[in-house]
Amino acid sequence: MRKLATTVAASALIAAGMTMPAAAEVDFSGKTIEWVIPFSETGGSAKWANFFAPLLSEELPGNPTVVVKFMPGAGSTKGANWFQEQEHEDGTLMFGTSGSTQFPYLLGDPRVRYEYADWIPVMASGTGGVAYLNTEDGAKFDGSANALKDTDFIYGSQGATRLDLVPLLAWEMLGMSVEPVFGIKGRGDGRLMFERGEATIDYQTSSGYLGGSQAMVDDGKAVPMMTWGALDEDGNIVRDPTFPDIPTFKEVCEATEGCATEGEQWDAWKAFFVAGFPVQKISFLPAGTPDDVTETYVKAFEAVRSRPDFAELAAKQVGKYPMFVGEGAAKATTTGTTVSEDAKTFVQNWLQEAYGVSLK
Repeated sequence: MRKLATTVAASALIAAGMTMPAAAEVDFSGKTIEWVIPFSETGGSAKWANFFAPLLSEELPGNPTVVVKFMPGAGSTKGANWFQEQEHEDGTLMFGTSGSTQFPYLLGDPRVRYEYADWIPVMASGTGGVAYLNTEDGAKFDGSANALKDTDFIYGSQGATRLDLVPLLAWEMLGMSVEPVFGIKGRGDGRLMFERGEATIDYQTSSGYLGGSQAMVDDGKAVPMMTWGALDEDGNIVRDPTFPDIPTFKEVCEATEGCATEGEQWDAWKAFFVAGFPVQKISFLPAGTPDDVTETYVKAFEAVRSRPDFAELAAKQVGKYPMFVGEGAAKATTTGTTVSEDAKTFVQNWLQEAYGVSLK
């Protein structure tokens, strides 16, 4: 009866040439948006969020202050588990993930108490990664890893079940001896270990490389080895558009004795590369966020993407990669949180054999 009365009242208003009051538009005037990143302030995710935060502030109604906050721990699962417990209040909370948050979820890490399907993706972007060597070992690199196989490398790692599994598996496929030092809070901490000489090999996502490691290369203190590459429209690995002069891992593998770009090991590596990099960083709103608030964020990120200077700004700070919003972000999230059972099983077995990590 209540529904019928409401319908009759609305019809009467329309018949009288009147309209029902529109819902109030979302307005963030005077508010502060907290964008929580589950890593340290030195890594690529920090640079990614800090790049987008002021642009988002300009496009959200009311121009709120967008503050990036950091919650490192347990390779990002600490922050993700915390976000899982958050519910919508007033639209002033966002959360940013990376491949290091996606991989524990994909692998069934027992520390994972979060569910991507509960969150609301509003923006996602791809990235790349660059592996590099110190100058002494870099002098031996000739496009293959053949001359690097007798060297014992040290690498600062967040953990084998994080995004680091992509470089760790790649280096093993190349026949290199790389000893990870586990426990760092973010890739920026790995770069600091390299700078201090405590590590002899490192890798950074594109934003971290552009914001920190590139300077070491320019100063002659590091030598680029390879990127993970990018995907073309047919799903083939091609050169990273941000670093077109650096060979891909696929190229280095093809040039290295004993490394194969086909078979079970390669298929598993590629599956996790696809899950971790083309859709590497995602921004979410918490469960229960109303549609009008979600749409407000989607429109704001769409406005950021449509800026005439966006491509130039992004190329310098986060790289030349696709940015997805709204439905595109939702589809990208599905891609980034899905791998085949064969790839999952292979990596689980490899983690057990190589590092004693049991996820079954």
